[in-house]
Amino acid sequence: MAICALGYLGIRSDMLDDWSDFAGKLLGMQRLDRGGKAVAFRMDDRAQRLLVSDEPGETLAFMGFEVETHDDLRAYAARLEAVGTRVHLGTRGLADRRFVGDLIWFLDPMGNRVELFHAPMLASDPFVPGRPIDGFKTGPLGMGHAVLHVKDIEVMMPFYRDLLDFHVSDYGLKPYGLYFFHLNQRHHSFAMVGSGQRGFHHFMVEYCNLDDVGQGYDIAQVEDRVAYSLGRHTNDFMTSFYARTPSGFFVENGWGGRLIDPATWEPHETTDGPSFWGHERLYLPEDRRKPFRDMRMDAAARGRRAPPIADCPWLFGELARQG
Repeated sequence: MAICALGYLGIRSDMLDDWSDFAGKLLGMQRLDRGGKAVAFRMDDRAQRLLVSDEPGETLAFMGFEVETHDDLRAYAARLEAVGTRVHLGTRGLADRRFVGDLIWFLDPMGNRVELFHAPMLASDPFVPGRPIDGFKTGPLGMGHAVLHVKDIEVMMPFYRDLLDFHVSDYGLKPYGLYFFHLNQRHHSFAMVGSGQRGFHHFMVEYCNLDDVGQGYDIAQVEDRVAYSLGRHTNDFMTSFYARTPSGFFVENGWGGRLIDPATWEPHETTDGPSFWGHERLYLPEDRRKPFRDMRMDAAARGRRAPPIADCPWLFGELARQG
């Protein structure tokens, strides 16, 4: 029994035109017309990865996680109901709207809607990006990762770790709690920010070409959408920037993320802060930026950095494949 990837996301927003411009022209996703009340987007050969529905709220509507087998749906439903979590069986109509074979859904302890699904549908035509890019790194790694604001980590941690079998990659406690979980070789497909708040922090998409990140960064600067400047994370080695969405939360635009071996990976605490360099939080006032900047400066003074390129399994493998 296993949840194996973040398969899709849903957003509530009444700014469908703005989302079409953002997801298509900045992120490079392919827009799909779902009628007047929703707009959807592709990232690869899957029929749908992101759905934006014309509803009030401007926030996360649901997270869709893929399971390995159909029997996993029944097994997780039984486990969740045994501890008092109400589980709903997805109707045929809902499965069709999600472009999957079957699904269940439920709410986590903070009210976030989680959907578990099996048998995602493939599109009949090739992926056509919204701007010229070499594509996204998806496949068995899923669409990227999703990050929630968390009010009470002591409640949320056992729900995702113990009931849903999300595996802890690492965690940091300063300047506040950050908890990262993997479902496959991607360093993390899910994370929680112990900010004491509720809501959606960001989701991440990973590009196959660093230049696609850089060109998106130029677009985001022109449109005044840069929330975090270009930088590199300490735990997953992702080079990225964060763009502010029409709904106010962020999308991390990344490249070069770390791949791990889930069979041998050991969870651990990290102490170098979120980033080796960059990722200046431009949306925050100076006093709230400073702790993150101080941690970056300290990491730099101690010579902390990602491994050389030859030691990066994914990039080394890509270079060997292309050669």
